This record gives sequence, structure tokens and C-alpha cells, in this order.
Amino acid sequence: MVTIQDVARVAGVSPATVSRVFNGGKVTPARAESVRQAAAELGFAPNRLARSLRKQQSSVIGLIIPDIENPFFTSLARGVEDAAQRTSMSVVLCNSDEDVEKERRYLDIAVGEHMAGVIVAAASRDRTDLAPLIARGMPVVAVDRRPHDADVDAVMVDNQHGGEVATRHLLRAGYRRVACITGPAGASTAEERLAGYRSALRSELGGDLGGPEAREAYVRYGDFRVEGGRSAMRELLELPEPPDAVFVANNLMSVGALEALREAGLTPPEVGVLSFGDVPWAPLMQPSLTTVELPSYDLGRTACELLLARMAGTAGLLQTVVLRTTLRARGSTVGPADG
Repeated sequence: MVTIQDVARVAGVSPATVSRVFNGGKVTPARAESVRQAAAELGFAPNRLARSLRKQQSSVIGLIIPDIENPFFTSLARGVEDAAQRTSMSVVLCNSDEDVEKERRYLDIAVGEHMAGVIVAAASRDRTDLAPLIARGMPVVAVDRRPHDADVDAVMVDNQHGGEVATRHLLRAGYRRVACITGPAGASTAEERLAGYRSALRSELGGDLGGPEAREAYVRYGDFRVEGGRSAMRELLELPEPPDAVFVANNLMSVGALEALREAGLTPPEVGVLSFGDVPWAPLMQPSLTTVELPSYDLGRTACELLLARMAGTAGLLQTVVLRTTLRARGSTVGPADG
């Protein structure tokens, strides 16, 4: 049987270094790669059960996300898995469907199964409860969405800044009646992107759109799903003065908004459309779709690295990492005069 000493000899490192690699300890990337290659050549696999018993800790990480069908969360999950695999941790994926009760059941399972840690994109800012995990000392990292008053590490997107940049882009392209289709009330991402939209309207237009009530007439809340975007866009098109552009606060709702415009015989850039969150086919549309590109893979990777550091006891004080978005201006927002 291949032993840890055999792997150490082939890799040219100490047995302690091999142990750190397979237990999530701190090792240089070059040494970690040497150990993994040696282990693969020799057919060595760590005894997960024995390791868990020694450490009183599982080698499984829980990842709870709201919607696996959304390409954003698919990419985020890949980032988590890639980072976890580098330390031989396994990831269990749980889909909450934006349902707090379903999410709570998964959190209970994480506690009951003594998982090594949990990464969670909260179903609700106010109702997601991480207290049972925190009370048991289980490492937790919030990703993309931060539950209210949860004392955990977090990796976030600067949603408000992204919303400001997106809305300002539409206004400076010449659109004036700019609407916003945001996500569910209470979702931190939805509220932050809406706050960015409102901030850009105030700074760019002042009173040109009237008072707050007039501006709010162009705001709709959706469900971060295709149907939510479609329904919201239909409502906006029924207004006495329909919008001439729309900032849609997630990628799936953008699909629904585009479908509603097509049903009404309208196409971008006649009505400008800007999606917060990229979709694979955005550059292939005619005209191509302007998007706010999110660092989804990096969100997942960074969240997992932070969780692993917390599990290893090397993370220090709680921290929040904030990643920036990137605007990809394309044909769907060139301005009404060019439509």
C-alpha cells in the first residue's frame, strides 16, 4: 500500500508537507503541485474517514445557492469547486430556489452532517439565519449576498457601483425615461443595484424626470427569473409614457424583458436594454446586448479560499472582500437617435 512517506520521497518534500497539502494547510503552489503529481503517479489517496476522525471534521464543504439554472451561479459554483479540489475537499451543491425554508433545511443538514464549512448565497437578507452554524463554530462565508447582521466572512460584488455605471451609461447615450427591473424586495443584490440606479438618476438628471414619485413609476420588482422580467417589462410598456430604456438587474430577467419587447414589436436600441449579468450569447444578438459583467468565477474561488483559510485557522479577523464589475457596451444601448 502506498504511504504518505512514499509520496514525500517521490515529491522531494517532507511527510509533513504532504500532510499539509491534503489537509488544507499552507503550502507553496509549486510544492503542492509536486505532491499532487507524485500522489497521482503512485495512486495515493488520503484516507478521508481516518482524517475526519483525527480532526473531528468532515472533508466536505456545503455550497448553498439560489438558482443553479442561472449561469452566474453555475460559474460561481465552478470557482468554489476548483479552489476546493486543490486541497482535496469535496463540495456538496444545494439549490435553495430563493426559498428561506428550503435553505434552512440545507443549513440544518450542514450542521447534522458536521460539514467542514458552508458557503451560502443567502435567499433573503433579513430572514436567512446563519446563527445555528455560527453558534457551533462552523466556518461560514457569505457570497454575493450578505445576510443582515451575520458575523461571517463575505465576498461581494460592488452592486451599487455597477448599477450606477449601468444607468449612467444609458442616460449618457441619450435615453431619458430609463426604467429599472430589479429583483425581489429584501434581496441585498436587488436593493443595492436599485440604489445605484436611483443614485445615477439623481446625479445625471436632477429634476428632469420629476420628483421621486415620478421616478419610482419606472421601477418594477421581479423574481430574478425569465418570467419575472417578462411580466415587469409588459407592465412598463403599458405606462402612459413607456420607458425608452431599461436597466435589468439580472441576466435571466433580461431574457424575459427582451421577449416582452419583441412581443410589442420593439427592438433595441429603439428601446435600450442593459443587463446586469452577462449571458453567453450576448455578443451574438442583433444588436448585441450591453451587459454588466460580473466576476462570478472569482467570487466562488475567493469565497472558497477564504473558507479554507478560516478552517485552517489562518484567516484572522472577519473580512469582506468586494469585487468590481465591468461594463461591456454593445449595440443594444447605442442611443435612441441611432435606432
